[in-house]
Amino acid sequence: FGDTLKSFVNDVSQAQDASSELRDKFLRGEAVELHQVMAAGEEASLSLELMVELRNKVADAYRQLVSIQS
Repeated sequence: FGDTLKSFVNDVSQAQDASSELRDKFLRGEAVELHQVMAAGEEASLSLELMVELRNKVADAYRQLVSIQS
């Protein structure tokens, strides 16, 4: 589970980096289309939202386990 989680966090980080890189290239006037920048930004945003929701679900599951054991 730890390796899978670490891989997922790395994927989210890479999506964020790719989005920033495309945005910077677009702002410098390099050959990057606006739709590519928007799509990369949306992908990075959705990945981050998914990671936050996963964290929330894991925290809830842990709280339930702790309350069951009490």
